[in-house]
Amino acid sequence: MIVNYTPTGWQIIYQQAHALLAAQLLHQWPAFLPPERWVGLLAAAAQHDDGQRRWDGRYALTPAGAPADFTTKEFSLEQATELMRQARFQGRWRSLLTSMHLAFLYTDIQDQHPGLAPFLAEQQQCRQRWRRELKVAKAEAQQAYALLQWCDRLSLILCRHELPEMERALEVSQGPDGRRYDVARRAADQAVKVTPWPFAAAEFSVSVEASRLSQLQFRDDEELSQALRQAPVEVLQWQLRAPAG
Repeated sequence: MIVNYTPTGWQIIYQQAHALLAAQLLHQWPAFLPPERWVGLLAAAAQHDDGQRRWDGRYALTPAGAPADFTTKEFSLEQATELMRQARFQGRWRSLLTSMHLAFLYTDIQDQHPGLAPFLAEQQQCRQRWRRELKVAKAEAQQAYALLQWCDRLSLILCRHELPEMERALEVSQGPDGRRYDVARRAADQAVKVTPWPFAAAEFSVSVEASRLSQLQFRDDEELSQALRQAPVEVLQWQLRAPAG
């Protein structure tokens, strides 16, 4: 979950919903892959946070009983393995992109978690085999994944309300073309601008659903889950507009 504190409680965005927002952003880029691989890239973006662990006990809560933001949760080899298992059913291209995402997230922490280093080593071998079988150059795969990672990052910036005030710019990440991209909120109309503008359309909107909770603490995961099932849902929407000139 992405957990934002509000004056009246919590705003909860499921990670799968954030991933769908990333796919909306990716959909606005001019396609640079064959159609079947472009669709596969969209699928990988939309599903890159699948395989979440079941809420059992206090997995979804902080020690104080508050909803736990995903950044506070420890790495789960079970989730990573399940994500790759699900990707397999959509083919080698989706599996390749998903495996690249796991390597991006976890390579730097592999010495901190038992079983992670062997898992990543196995994934590296799988990626080499998939690229060979698909006749995909490593640079081509990296360009595709760079776009997925870029859209993932921008989606997180929006979902976590990280846009600075007073039109100050925040770096998104390096795009698939190797360029740096910055994002800011326009003071005049609150539209989101990305510089340089990478999208096909000069203006478009994206959205994500969020649940609103007024209860601050919960006994266990089941109580939180029940509250979320009954919580009102709001649609967060952003208008993205190309910089003037």
